[in-house]
Amino acid sequence: MALLDRIVLSTLPWIPTPVMRRLASRYIAGEELDDALAKLRRLSERGFPGILDVLGEGITSEAEARKVAETYRHAAGEIARAGLDCYVSVKPTHVGLGLSEGLAHELYASIAGRCRELGLFLRVEMEDHPTTDGTLRVFERLRGRFSNVGVVLQARLFRTLADIERLAPGPLEVRMVKGIYLEPKEIAHTEAEPIRGAYVECVRRLCARGARVSLATHDDGMAERCFRVIREAGYARERYELQVLLGVREELWERWKQAGHVVRVYVPYGPEWRAYSQRRLRKNPQLLRHVIRDALRIT
Repeated sequence: MALLDRIVLSTLPWIPTPVMRRLASRYIAGEELDDALAKLRRLSERGFPGILDVLGEGITSEAEARKVAETYRHAAGEIARAGLDCYVSVKPTHVGLGLSEGLAHELYASIAGRCRELGLFLRVEMEDHPTTDGTLRVFERLRGRFSNVGVVLQARLFRTLADIERLAPGPLEVRMVKGIYLEPKEIAHTEAEPIRGAYVECVRRLCARGARVSLATHDDGMAERCFRVIREAGYARERYELQVLLGVREELWERWKQAGHVVRVYVPYGPEWRAYSQRRLRKNPQLLRHVIRDALRIT
């Protein structure tokens, strides 16, 4: 980590909340569900469907995990009531994976069941590498019971191509990401171009097994490479979509939408916004540089 990164990251706990909130405000909808629903409605009016994420991870008690699951079930009901094209996306350690796989499966299943009643989709997210095996086991159990559940895979990890092959046969929906977590070089790509190459190859493998693919990226050059793979696989437009983060490169969203691609926007909210932001910045200080450049309009 560069010296400047270490210095800036060490100051995060002392940045005044109003300043931190200003830095985060473009990327986080707010603290309340109503804030997120309002943002999702505005995005829908512009032609962008959404993804709802309740901020938080690393839950340390079963009671907290159950409260999170109830929050998601309630949010799913409000999304359906509002008639929004939106689904929910849930981190495994937010619903207790760090406590037990059984608890995480139970709570994911409760959310998936509620979403199925409402005609909504549920995404099982992916966190850092110690959670990968448990997350995939929980996902495979859910997938055996629910058709409205998908997962996230990270191109950065060496193991991901093999994970694609190991996933059970049958319908599969995957959000493909580069991977936000800075993983050890022994198990993951650490340079930009190898990560891009792995991402494109993962998309190729997913297409080969007929999966529906969500390309979560703001890397337009890499996206073009993926579009070629998707065309070669003969995919229709409804077999894939692009997914982007709230507040990041909105001109790119418009360009992709104008080209006829579905572009879905990831909308996080919740009272844990500051703790979440600080954890993410510490795990990947490159994000801090992006946020500061964007806030200052530095290109």
